Amino acid sequence: MSSIATALKVNPEVSVSHSASPMKIVVVGHVDHGKSTLVGRILNETGALPEGKVEYLKEVCDKRGMPFEWAFVMDALQAERDQGITIDTAQIRFRSEARPYVIIDAPGHKEFLKNMVSGAASAEAAVLVIDAHEGVQEQSRRHGYLLHLLGLRQIAVAVNKMDLVDFSQARFEEVKAEIVAYLNSIGVEPTYVIPVAARSGANIASVAAETPWYKGPSVLGALDLFEPAKPLTDLALRFPVQDVYKFDERRIIAGRIESGRLKVGDTLVFAPSGKMAKIATIETWGNVASAVSAGAGQSVGITLDEQIFVERGNVASLELHAPNQSHDLKARVFWLGKGPLKVGSRYKLKLATAEHVVDVVAIERVIDVEDLANHQGSEVARNAVAEVVFRGKSPIAHDSFIDNPRLGRFVLVEGYDIVGGGVIAEASSDEARNRSTHVTEVPHKVDAETRAIANGHRGGVVWLTGLSGAGKSTIAMEVERQLFLKGWQVTVLDGDNVRTGLCGDLGFSDSDRVENIRRVGEVAHLFAEAGMVVVTSFISPFRADREKVRAINPDAFHEIHVTTGLDECERRDPKGLYKKARAGEINDFTGVSSAYEAPALPELALATEGKSVDESVADLLRYIDNAFSLSAREQANGWGL
Repeated sequence: MSSIATALKVNPEVSVSHSASPMKIVVVGHVDHGKSTLVGRILNETGALPEGKVEYLKEVCDKRGMPFEWAFVMDALQAERDQGITIDTAQIRFRSEARPYVIIDAPGHKEFLKNMVSGAASAEAAVLVIDAHEGVQEQSRRHGYLLHLLGLRQIAVAVNKMDLVDFSQARFEEVKAEIVAYLNSIGVEPTYVIPVAARSGANIASVAAETPWYKGPSVLGALDLFEPAKPLTDLALRFPVQDVYKFDERRIIAGRIESGRLKVGDTLVFAPSGKMAKIATIETWGNVASAVSAGAGQSVGITLDEQIFVERGNVASLELHAPNQSHDLKARVFWLGKGPLKVGSRYKLKLATAEHVVDVVAIERVIDVEDLANHQGSEVARNAVAEVVFRGKSPIAHDSFIDNPRLGRFVLVEGYDIVGGGVIAEASSDEARNRSTHVTEVPHKVDAETRAIANGHRGGVVWLTGLSGAGKSTIAMEVERQLFLKGWQVTVLDGDNVRTGLCGDLGFSDSDRVENIRRVGEVAHLFAEAGMVVVTSFISPFRADREKVRAINPDAFHEIHVTTGLDECERRDPKGLYKKARAGEINDFTGVSSAYEAPALPELALATEGKSVDESVADLLRYIDNAFSLSAREQANGWGL
């Protein structure tokens, strides 16, 4: 997603040159409560209007016999925009003594909300205008809800037209109490509530004599007291992994630093796995010398001090400032799909370099973009805004948009089409981060070498992968029996067996298969650490999943591809599964309706076609004996002989 929705063309007459980044603000309020007058007055007080503009408008008013209104300034600028004279269609700029500002504006709620909710634009502060005479109206509440929708925390309420109520403190306090109570009810806390008469300029640029009872800042003073957004380099490190490249002995993790900084020696934690390692080097393109640090906006490659499994979509952060992780996301969405967004619908959610399959589990509120009315609903129509709860099949690393917009916005994809954009309203619980920081590994007092000497062989994982019917289980069980007869510490983890217990809660969708292999991989390596040879029998169709298991302990992992072809597997069909899959009785069946990714470089390719079971078993036993047995010298050294 771009950070700017449209190319901005700035009118040099209205713009103010500046060196610092402008603070982005929004000004909202009922159409008759003086929003345009207030903005026009601010532009005049700060000298942002073109020279002679006000005098010209006053002359026109005199000729027509009508009083001059500051709102005419905005009308004139709007007319110029409509005619293409003033070509800044989205932003109005001015500058106080403290800093420059940009008022984010748009011709209509729809475009405004689309930019704001999709994260294409973002405001740092807001001014809510309320007529002191009319008081809080329904539109005032709807605009207040808009501030809640945008997640704004810095808000100035301008109680305008105080001149119509003779600058009455009692009336001001009455209006203030009502709007503050409403805003608090929706979770919004106004920072300042200011009595204002935009027409006369009272409390716009300086504190007015008409309100001696008011001790707060003027409107411009309040804006100057607001905190500017932090630069991206000052935010927590977010380094989404774009890809992993292997050069010679280096394994380079490449990506763009979205926020924060990193340096050689930093300990990174990768979400969602929680794996940790230190940065060994920082590689940058086009530079002979390696960098020692890098910051937001830079694309870099890094190497780590140890080999851990990292893949595209992972997010690296510093250990104490990891992103939140959860299956559920509460988000504000601008919906662009041809069909409505409905509860139960499934989409692909793209956040940084990660892609997650998510279901819509709740639509909490739908906002009408024409009048900002909001209501509950079960579906969201095209061009509508809604507060939606998504649930992912896997944990989603994220921040709230307010905390870190680079990891707080996303797009939704259906098929190959982008159907919506949104921002994350609330960061969910950080259970994964707590797990990684509050768990202390307790070392064993019996090491792997001692176990190997006692057993006469090393421990390890012999991972059999291949299609259903390839012969994995048959071979694994016979290998276990023969190794056991030789006195080896050996066991088999079989696909069907683990699904009766350890993985009994999982189905056969892609996400469940991933979780199945993750659990089995962790268990297999625990057995291997205990000195056992663990022979596993799993289709394990996805290459990435097997690589994750290898990454737990690459030295102990041995991938064995049982290479029996699909035709032969289907001919054997010992459980009748292929027949059921062809009949449509089994969904997502590997080789028929789901893909199998064969190993690129397995430690052993075990052919079974044209061979007896005994011959295949013998081939695997020879490999295991060579790979795991201790030599006579190793055993002698181990026993101190």
